[in-house]
Amino acid sequence: MKKSISISAAVTLATLFMMPTQTIAGDAMTGKEISFDRKLGNCLACHSISGGNQAGNIGPPLIAMKARFPDRAVLRAQIWDATVKNPNSMMPPFGRHKALSESQIDKVTDFIHSL
Repeated sequence: MKKSISISAAVTLATLFMMPTQTIAGDAMTGKEISFDRKLGNCLACHSISGGNQAGNIGPPLIAMKARFPDRAVLRAQIWDATVKNPNSMMPPFGRHKALSESQIDKVTDFIHSL
């Protein structure tokens, strides 16, 4: 007896196998964990963040973020693709290049906005 799976199940399985393991695992992480993770957000490479070690100084320190970005959506857009507002930005376009998933960007935005 030959067993078969539905097309939608096959597509779901194929999608899971094609997704990077880091992305799947990263979706379960908190915004702070994603931000500090050297293989994901890696915000500390350029920014000083309270609680982070070996912070960079290319970008501004991430402090008083609610005052700097009262509208959370503006901060999210900046994280998604900073080159929209500043084409010369050194910040990677995490969303446009799919370096982070939409869920991860939401978590990072929530964390950064809380600083």
